[in-house]
Amino acid sequence: MKYILFLLFFITLFTSCQTDNLEGEYVVGSDYLSVNNKVILIDTLTVEMSTINFDSLVTSSQSRVLIGNYTDPILGKVKSESYMELTPDSYYIGTSSSDTETNNYVFDSIAVILKYDRYYYGDTTKQQTINIHQLTQKVKPNTDDDSFYNNSTLIHSSNSIGTKTFYPKPIGKDSVHITIDDTFGKNMFTKLKNNQITNADEFNDYFKGIVIKSSASNSNSAIGYTTTSLMRLYYKQTNSDSKYSLTKDFTLNGIDKQFNNITLDRTGTAIENLPDSRNKLSSNLTNNSSYIQSGTGLACRIDFPYLNQLKYISKKGVIVDAELIIKPIKNSASALFPIKDSLQVYESDNLNRISKYLTRSDGSAALALLNNTPDEFNENIGYSINIGAFLYKEMQKTTSTKSSLIFTFPNISKGVNRIVLGNQKNPENKIRLKIYYISY
Repeated sequence: MKYILFLLFFITLFTSCQTDNLEGEYVVGSDYLSVNNKVILIDTLTVEMSTINFDSLVTSSQSRVLIGNYTDPILGKVKSESYMELTPDSYYIGTSSSDTETNNYVFDSIAVILKYDRYYYGDTTKQQTINIHQLTQKVKPNTDDDSFYNNSTLIHSSNSIGTKTFYPKPIGKDSVHITIDDTFGKNMFTKLKNNQITNADEFNDYFKGIVIKSSASNSNSAIGYTTTSLMRLYYKQTNSDSKYSLTKDFTLNGIDKQFNNITLDRTGTAIENLPDSRNKLSSNLTNNSSYIQSGTGLACRIDFPYLNQLKYISKKGVIVDAELIIKPIKNSASALFPIKDSLQVYESDNLNRISKYLTRSDGSAALALLNNTPDEFNENIGYSINIGAFLYKEMQKTTSTKSSLIFTFPNISKGVNRIVLGNQKNPENKIRLKIYYISY
């Protein structure tokens, strides 16, 4: 009860005061016990920042086909390939499996149509080359698992059945059309026309799916496509005067049968020696910076090693509010590598095992929100989040086991966005922690 009264008193005081200098003597209202209270702003507590790397992220069922590769000037070489299983709209050519006109149908062409979903990262003003390969392994997760991950791969043919070099237009156009090898298309057409494939099992035994890759020598971006992308077979009727082709569509056989393999080659970068997922790399060893990147599993970990020192301020005291402000390193973001408007925050243990979202008082997820208001020196740009309740809970622990905060982007499995954040020793863009503490 006493804590609640202090908190209500502090909120009233804070909203009526327009300065960071909250230190002074105050008295709780006369309806309660008359106790002298000292409100202290503490902004010198040590905050440890490090980079961690999740060993895997689920990339199936994310509703995005992500394809491309590029070299990030800070993090290294980024690459995403997309694997998928396709299924036909029917197992015959024509209007029915007993179509008497089947002999009059002839193959025309076949293509993969990738539909933009408006997501992109990197330089889309430069050409990208993508190649399509046929899978020789079924799209099936490992035993006792239902998902595919950013490090999952499947065996495929080394020969490309389709290739295209183009300028990506993720905003200006609706799709990319990649012509597939005629031999592959004719074989598919013939088996369906002759009723050699009549059900899903037979089709999947014959055609297991595709993987779409970008050429390492000719790509500067990663592009997102929808899971309504498809393979389309075109054929004609020889005794018809129609100029238009008939079509058969092969669509995704469920979003759980599509995933993206997303990798990062960190060779020669500040995080080249990033340890395994149970450990951390101190920002003191990486240019006083910590790194976050979607898709590849990079995340920022923050610890408060000396939080219990606040107990020595007075015999009795309580944290009533705390604000954490994290700033991106100057010039680390650009039009090619923009930053997002929020960060997702989790609580974790010392081995980086996430226990839950950091939440607000109403139970909703607490996000670190970006203040992007421009100023002369861009000093105001940064993310802020209230962590008072988290720090209060940590101070109440009687064991040595403490929790950390893990910062990532929302939807971490769907893209390759990244950000570079400064620690307390960074000369320009340092992290700040403001704790409002009442001693009584």
